[in-house]
Amino acid sequence: MSSGGSEDNSGGRVVWITGLSGSGKSTLATALVQALQRRLPSRPVLLDGDALREVLGSAHGAFDLEGRLKLAYTYGRLCRLLALQGQWVVIATVSLFHEVQEWNRLKLPGYFEVFLDIPAAECARRNPKGLHHAAGSMVGFEVRAEYPRTPELVLSQGLSVEEEVAAVMRGLFDRQP
Repeated sequence: MSSGGSEDNSGGRVVWITGLSGSGKSTLATALVQALQRRLPSRPVLLDGDALREVLGSAHGAFDLEGRLKLAYTYGRLCRLLALQGQWVVIATVSLFHEVQEWNRLKLPGYFEVFLDIPAAECARRNPKGLHHAAGSMVGFEVRAEYPRTPELVLSQGLSVEEEVAAVMRGLFDRQP
């Protein structure tokens, strides 16, 4: 089991699901939270990048590199706040920056990084929100993506959501500390 960066006894954890837009992060996060609800004594918190943008008032901006980086750090700090209070947090966000990934490893309790390694062409084909052409600065397209260097789990194209959830659950619960 990954110990994450910060030492704490809160029992909280952060499962950080990352990948390009259209890779299936939100779908996996929602299904994972449902599976965790059956396993944990308290309900895990689900944070989704799109919903967070809306809540934080950034829904119509901050798509440039600097804005995306600031949001990624904000997401990390929010996850830390919740995890230090004993919450399990599942977050689905692009946030493909090495410096954010490193900060997460140092600061987030029980950090477990899941990278959805789906080719950019497949993500563009899926285009669930019509964003790849509309935003003009999609990570992995116009903005360079920094893929995780050492994720706890890499999931590739071809798996069902059920198979992805099973793999994450094995990674979270079946590994020895």
